Amino acid sequence: MQESVESEALETYDRFVALRNKIDAGETSWSELADFFTEDAVYIDPAWGRVEGREAIREFLVQSMAGLTGYGWSTPKNWTMADGHRLISQWDQILGYKENGTPWMVPGLSILYYAGDGRFCYSHDMLNMTHIGQTMKAMGWKSPTEAKLPPRRPNRDVSLPRAWAHLEKSRAG
Repeated sequence: MQESVESEALETYDRFVALRNKIDAGETSWSELADFFTEDAVYIDPAWGRVEGREAIREFLVQSMAGLTGYGWSTPKNWTMADGHRLISQWDQILGYKENGTPWMVPGLSILYYAGDGRFCYSHDMLNMTHIGQTMKAMGWKSPTEAKLPPRRPNRDVSLPRAWAHLEKSRAG
């Protein structure tokens, strides 16, 4: 059973990454990525904090990526592993490219919980935001006019949605 869940989670994540790559290439909208989440899913972003519910995640993805997509930002995956319903992926946040062609890059991690039926109920992205800020300063990055700022005091609750808390026994109440 566990192997089946892990295989399904990895296959779903591969489809998720393929869509994200199409979004990075400007072929489709960030709003489509929300379809990989359950109706009650939680998304934790290092700058924006906790976002609850598929439609709120959809809005967050569009708003938070405005001014970044199409300006050299991308998120290539390096490796992924699954343990039961939990999936971990290491990726690089590419912020653009130097004159010599090498990327301005900050490594990141995502922890996702697979709920079944091709959907995740939780995603927690982790990036060193100091490293992001230092990289943006070094590259002389200027915020495009359509870029949005994250909230000043984001919600930092990292718990799973109540209905899915059983997937993480160490935090289940």
